[in-house]
Order: sequence, then structure tokens, then C-alpha cells
Amino acid sequence: MERFGERLGERSAVRLETLLRHLSPRLAAAPAPISIPTSAQVSAVPHSGRFCYTLDNDLLTTEQRQFYEDNGYLLIKNLVSDEDIERFRKEFTRICKREVKPPGLMIMKDESLRSQFGQSEKVVNKVQDFQEDEELFRYCTLPEILKYVECFTGPNIMAMHTMLINKLPDSDKQTFLHPMHQDLHYFPFRPASRIVCAWTAMERAHQDNGCLVVQPGTHKTTLKPHGYPELEGKTNKLFHGLLDEDEKIPKVHLAMDKGDTVFFHPLLIHGSGINRTSGFRKSISCHFASSECHYIDVKNTTQEHLEKELQEMVYKKYDATSVNLKDIWNFRARLVQGERINL
Repeated sequence: MERFGERLGERSAVRLETLLRHLSPRLAAAPAPISIPTSAQVSAVPHSGRFCYTLDNDLLTTEQRQFYEDNGYLLIKNLVSDEDIERFRKEFTRICKREVKPPGLMIMKDESLRSQFGQSEKVVNKVQDFQEDEELFRYCTLPEILKYVECFTGPNIMAMHTMLINKLPDSDKQTFLHPMHQDLHYFPFRPASRIVCAWTAMERAHQDNGCLVVQPGTHKTTLKPHGYPELEGKTNKLFHGLLDEDEKIPKVHLAMDKGDTVFFHPLLIHGSGINRTSGFRKSISCHFASSECHYIDVKNTTQEHLEKELQEMVYKKYDATSVNLKDIWNFRARLVQGERINL
């Protein structure tokens, strides 16, 4: 019976892969390893005894490495050009208008606004998994981004999770609030120290329009249990938050100008508030990981319920009967620099 179950799981995984290959021409043949040069010369071994969260490199100053070591994030001013941000903005608009339909892209909307605004950016709160949209995916290959990413991951870099957030004007019901959480909750790969998020403001982000909020130093804690928070408004799908938030830990609001980019650790507790303005707050981001990271089994861990939720979504969309969290992430991952090893 056990062998039969294994064969059934294998067939289901093959079926999902076939479906995804049909949707995504890129998966039909594995891409050859590529290398995008960066200005950072990085050692594959962390600095012994002093720095656990960055690798030896010629880019970050000792002060910057120490700040990341202590706080779990590092803000770099004016890193991405206005020209690139404008191109990303235009592509987002085309996606909202359905002028382009990249395979595998997930579009999250406020359906209550569709009758008022139709297909427009005034309805779409987020696009996710844009690894097949070559224009948006350019963000993940920008040399100015990768030269910093390499300081955290090393030279073999995978783009694992991509998002463009368009935080809509909100109400006191907090519909578009993202509760405090740790990104590692979503990831079935380790070690955490070789994973980093790059998050770029596409316009000025401040407390009134729902900028990022972080709890410095919490990257040194363990992964905590997550679930859906109890909010007055409707909770967005997969917007999980800490089940037991420690309100005594100080919070810092990261006010950022257009083009500013923050790099942060996947265990750093963070979130974003509601947008109390009449405009939108856009950002583009990617979670990167060393391709030398390895997948883990999340059974009997705090991540198991997330796997079940994602499995239900995949079963419904692709008519697959046995897919695990590793399968889902393996299909969305894309090499951006160096060699694909494990992920």
C-alpha cells in the first residue's frame, strides 16, 4: 500500500509538472546556468566569529554588516533608477488591463471595487509570481540589486518569490493590512541565513500610506506559529500573521523614498499598516536564496497547515492530487546568477 501511495504521488507530481510546463515554456527545458557580473567579490564562508548573516565581500562596509547583524535589515538609498521603476509601473498597468497575461501569475483584487473601476490598478492589490513576465522579472536581475544580494546568499542565486504590491486606499476595517509575520513561515528551504528579501519602494512610502514596519533584532529568534489574524475586515488569502505577537518589542516604520531598497532577513518580524491616503503605495520585491540551500519536509512543523492550504489551491487550479510544498516552490524558482545546485 505504501509503494502504491508513492507511485500515485509521483504520477500526480508529474501531472502538475506537465501542466506547469504547458503554462510556462521556460520549464520545458532547464535553462543553462547564467552569470551576471557584480561589483561585490564574495567569499562563500561567513566572517569567522563576528558576522553570521553576511558573507565576506568588498561592497558592504563593516558598519553596514554590523547593522544587519544587529537589526536584520539594511536600507540602501536611491538604488533603483526612476527609469526602471517607470517601466515596472507601466507593465503593472498592462497586467491590470489584461493586455498581457504572463503564465503562472497570481493577481489579487478587491472584487468589491470591480463594478466601480473595472479592470484597473484601482482594483488590483498585488501581483505575485511574476517570474514569467520578462519585464517585471528584470527587477530580479538588476546588477545593482544582485551585487547586494550576493553579500547575503553568495554567488549562486535563485529568485524564489516575486511580488508587486499596490496597496490600495483602505478603511478602518484594515482590509489591506499585512499583519506582523516572518517570511520564513512560507519557505520550505534552509538555511535562513542564506535567504534575503530585496524590497524597493516605487514611490515614497511613509506611515500614512502603509510603509513597512519592522521589529529590529527579531531575525535572531526562531520561526514562530502563524495563522490568520482576527481583524474586523476581510482577511486576504495567505496573509498570515503571528499568533502570539510580543507588543513589547519596539517597532520601526521604514519611511522610504522612490528607488530606496531594503534588504532583510526571512526571520525578521515585519508587516505593513493600512493606506490612509487617497493614493496608492507601490513596491516591488523578490526573495532570493542561495541555490545551495536545501528543501525540508514541513510535516509536523508549524508550517504544515500552510502546505495544506497551498495544496488545496493547487488541487483546485491544476486538478492534481498529490503535491507538496517543495514541488510548488521548485516550479516557481528561477536562476538569476551562477549555477543551480539544490533549489
